Amino acid sequence: MTSVLSWSPDTLWLLLQKAWWFLVVLGVLVAFHELGHFLAARWVGVKVLKFSIGFGPKLFGRQVGETEYLVSAVPLGGYVKLFGEDEAEATTPDDRRRSFAHQGLWGKVLIVAAGPGFNFILAYLIFAGWLSTGTPLFVPTFRDLSADIEALVPDSPVAKAGMEIGDRVVKVNGKDISTRTELLDLVAKSKGQPIALEVRREGQLKTITATPVTISGDGTHTDEPLYTIGVEETPPLVTSVMHGSPAASAGVQPGDRVVTIEGQTIYTWAQMTTQVREHPLKPLTFEVLREGTRRTLTVTPTSEKVTVNGQTLEVGKIGISGPGRSLMHSNNPAEAVYHGLEATWGWTELTAVGLYKMVVGDISSKNIGGPLTIANISGEAASQGASSVVFLIAILSINLGVLNLLPIPILDGGHLLFFLIEGILRKPLGERQREVAQQVGLVLLVGVMIFAFWNDLERIFAR
Repeated sequence: MTSVLSWSPDTLWLLLQKAWWFLVVLGVLVAFHELGHFLAARWVGVKVLKFSIGFGPKLFGRQVGETEYLVSAVPLGGYVKLFGEDEAEATTPDDRRRSFAHQGLWGKVLIVAAGPGFNFILAYLIFAGWLSTGTPLFVPTFRDLSADIEALVPDSPVAKAGMEIGDRVVKVNGKDISTRTELLDLVAKSKGQPIALEVRREGQLKTITATPVTISGDGTHTDEPLYTIGVEETPPLVTSVMHGSPAASAGVQPGDRVVTIEGQTIYTWAQMTTQVREHPLKPLTFEVLREGTRRTLTVTPTSEKVTVNGQTLEVGKIGISGPGRSLMHSNNPAEAVYHGLEATWGWTELTAVGLYKMVVGDISSKNIGGPLTIANISGEAASQGASSVVFLIAILSINLGVLNLLPIPILDGGHLLFFLIEGILRKPLGERQREVAQQVGLVLLVGVMIFAFWNDLERIFAR
């Protein structure tokens, strides 16, 4: 086993950066979630005793009025402690007026629902603000993420093996997959060994064996060879062009299909982006097919800095998007107000449907990630700039909102379920029933956390 003491200073610095951004991202999510509970409680008239970012032992805090604001040692959540959560706390009429347990049903529902509600509000504010700048926003559907074959490289390993456009890959070497990312990741880790692909075609399952080949010139300048089987994300068909981008200045239009770049035939979107990424600030000759006519355009990619495996690289971008990539645009801030709602609903629907598919087995539970995964993607987002961190916060905020609404005792959704039962029965559940339900919910939650952490470790040691 590799000792931590043998890690290089660069590795330690990278880990520290990821830990820091994990705390920043999680801190924003937790603070906004608990702020929802806090403001709703204050609005209803319930006394708030504590507002904590984190669990466990207190690190530092300050008493302001009747509320203690504090930061606690375990940065995996937070809490708002309300007066009168236990009915026995309220002994006087004034106490009962300020007690959570003695509020009306709708008051309690509002306080509990405000936490996840504020997570959706945070995502909406980010999306609306993002769109108001004129920047396109990615709002995917499951078609964008599924392992459906939309483009094949002629004479590639899978093309020779009999793969067809429209096939859906469901297994790689016997391992269930549900997303294109999983497929490409397993190909990248194949080390050039033959892989068995089980595909679904017109309701029937077929097995195809293909041997990955190395990618020449991938733009990442790493010593490790990268592999492909000829299955790419999308065909090189332009569906939108960003206003003021190099592509727009060169005359690229939605509907154009890229045929060649610098004389090299382009079959897939990934081929095209590789050419663009590798040539920042260099004029490139594009041949595009538009309404049956070939046109020649000169496009000069801008230069942007990105971090790959700890290395800062310059890559080219031209400001276009392709088919199956659901990009949302707003022409002005007024449109952004409405489109922000659409984007929030789109990501919420994707998250909720994804959870359902995971429960019924359509998506592998290996996709569940824990704190290490969040730390990793937080660090990667930070390396790509502040906008990536903000976008990540919006996505994770929606995830947190959806998860908290699950009807599991101990989560906000569990409390809302209790209130629903109370509304139906016209009386709250008994204390013993609530205790048992909370214990069951705690076991479920701890089990999921352990499973997520196990997935994190598997991802780390599988690299």
